[in-house]
Amino acid sequence: MIDVVVQGVLLGGYYAILAAGLAFLYSVMGLFNLAHGSFAVLAAYFVVMLCDALGLDPFLAIALVVLALGVIGVVVERLVFEPSTRGGPLLSVLATFGLSVVLDNAMFQVFGANTRSLAPYIGDLSWASWELGDLYVGKLAVITLVAAVAVLGGLHLFLTHTGLGRAIRATAQDADTAGLVGIDPRRARTIAAAIAFMTIGLAGAALGMRATFTPYSGTPQLLFAFQAAVIGGSNSIWGTLIGGIVLGLSQTIGAEISTQGFFIAGNLVFFAVLFARLYGGSLRLPALILKRKV
Repeated sequence: MIDVVVQGVLLGGYYAILAAGLAFLYSVMGLFNLAHGSFAVLAAYFVVMLCDALGLDPFLAIALVVLALGVIGVVVERLVFEPSTRGGPLLSVLATFGLSVVLDNAMFQVFGANTRSLAPYIGDLSWASWELGDLYVGKLAVITLVAAVAVLGGLHLFLTHTGLGRAIRATAQDADTAGLVGIDPRRARTIAAAIAFMTIGLAGAALGMRATFTPYSGTPQLLFAFQAAVIGGSNSIWGTLIGGIVLGLSQTIGAEISTQGFFIAGNLVFFAVLFARLYGGSLRLPALILKRKV
């Protein structure tokens, strides 16, 4: 049972880093990005391309892809998010859904349908583990969890201890009032989009290292990110991490009970939290990152 709990917590680290960008973007813009999973898969393909074409070290390639995703975030915010949010919530949802369809099919045309993985590029790290008595802990899973904590901790420090972070929080709370005190809401949203997409780049790299992926792997990643974000909805920046761990634990425990229990248990926990919030009157994606109480 201890092994199941440990594996669930480590899986939760991946879900937390996957959900961070989704929750952050929603908090700042009130925009639910349905292309979130597709961009994570695109990031994984970018890393594979850099390793194949240029022979780069995979971790250097990941760093370059994270920066590239930040630039893509700026472009997508100006060309897609900003115009669509002016048309209301429904238009923004439709715009990001269309963007996800375009990305998925474009990746299929460019990369084909074969599954890919970053495992061949990272050597022993893809399967190596530490032996702790009768317990085996995967090194990659631990690194992913540490990365999730580092990302969330970095966001916490950025948003609470820098002027730009406070400007982003003020824009999220009330963009019109923020503009009256000298804050440029458009600039704040653009920077927030770049940050969110950089976390997506990290999530895509984690996906590529821990599993195989195809051009159409984005949808399940979006669902996992959404579930973790909803489960972790709280007034703390660490809500995303808690939501990811709860989802990971429920899935690993469910898998021990039944072969289909991995998805069923995760969905049951998600719907239990969802209905609890519906009837409790507090349903929301976590504005967790931008709350004063972090």
